[in-house]
Parts: sequence; C-alpha cells; structure tokens
Amino acid sequence: MGTLEGKTAVVTGGSRGIGRAIVERLARDGAAITFNYASNDDAATDVVRTVEDAGGKVRAVRSDLAEKGAAERLMQLAEEEFGGLDVLVNNAAANIDLVPIADTDEELFDRVLAVNLKAAFLTIRHAARTMRDGGRIINISTVNTVRPVPNIAPYMASKGALEQLTAAAACELGPRGITVNTVSPGTTDTDLLRSTNSPEQLQTAASLTPLGRLGQPADVADVVAFLASEDARWLTGQNLHAAGGLA
Repeated sequence: MGTLEGKTAVVTGGSRGIGRAIVERLARDGAAITFNYASNDDAATDVVRTVEDAGGKVRAVRSDLAEKGAAERLMQLAEEEFGGLDVLVNNAAANIDLVPIADTDEELFDRVLAVNLKAAFLTIRHAARTMRDGGRIINISTVNTVRPVPNIAPYMASKGALEQLTAAAACELGPRGITVNTVSPGTTDTDLLRSTNSPEQLQTAASLTPLGRLGQPADVADVVAFLASEDARWLTGQNLHAAGGLA
C-alpha cells in the first residue's frame, strides 16, 4: 500500500518538468491526482496515460491560472472528482522571460504575479476552508530567492512572497494538523531549462552545484512526496532547498 493510499491531491502545472514528476510520484504513492495545465494537450494526455497505465487515478484540467476564477474552479473540480482534499502542491509558474527591470512592462509583471503568487494564495485559501485535518500544502519556490540572478525580478519577487505566504499559512493551519512547506529547486534539467540555456551554461551550472550535476525532476518530486507523507508530520513552515547543495 502506498503512503498516500486513499488521499486526494491537487498539483498545479502538472503536465511537464517538475510538475509531471510530482504527479507521477504522488500517484505511485497511492494518491488520486487532479492537475492543471495551461495549453499543452499532448503533454497532459501523456501524463494521464502514464499514470493510468500504472494503475493510478488522475484527471487533467486545462486552465490558465492567471484567469479570474480558474484557481477556484480547479479546486472544486478536484473535490468533485475524487472527494475531499488532502494534499495541495502549488507548482505552476509563469515562464521566465529574461528581461531587465528597466525593460519589464506591467503586463509581464502582472501575469507572473498572477500565476506564481495570486493563484497559489487562492488555492491555499480554498484549502484552508475545505482541506481535511492533517493535510499537506507544498509550495514550489526557487533557490534564486537566496541565490539571486539578473533579469528575472518579477519571478524572484513572486517566489519570495510565496515563501512568506507559506510561513503565514503554516501558523494559521497548524492547529488542524495541516503542514505547509516550501520546496526550492536548484538548477533542474527540464525542457524549459534547456530551451533557455546553452550547453556551456548548463555545464557551468552543474559545476557550481556541490553534487556536481544538474537536478532531475524526480529529485524534487521525491522531496515533495516526503513532505506529503506522514513521515513529515513534524515539519511545517520550512523551506527545503532541493538543490544539490547549490544554496
């Protein structure tokens, strides 16, 4: 029996990269998963097929979390599909446009904050109202909040705020046995990373990591699975850097 047998989970941004690895890992642990994705139908279908072929329960919901009402609808659909809510993983993030602050327009800033922070706030608000006692909330941040880099200011600002939201929610929901934690990945080998970095940059990133390699999505998913399990019952309000020592 999996460690999450009989539990239900919502994962935002679950069709690719770290999000996909989280969906597949939590499903292997026995959870019934609802995940959203923004646009890539083929990727989402492939995740569903993979999970169902392994005997898991999963539902994919196409929704843009920047749109008004999308986060709330996702949570409601998840509870209607599988009944109740035990685990929430806020992984969705707006793509990082490499733009200096001087050239960042309001539209870009607003979209990044809407997806990375406001949507997470709204899913946590819903969970605060309906999640079963003893539940788990896990927010995905980034090691860049402690290891800053140029040209992604809105992204870093949104993730820094998400970490503070984690701390606040942990204080509020602790009396119900609900833990709220952050996982901050380092340089992780995803399609997005490879599309925005040269082979030389990737090699440099690996060399800066004490463990000497890029992270894999499964490396992060395993940390999330731990936080979702009963074994992490005494951890809350924490930020675990799943970064191979980069931070």
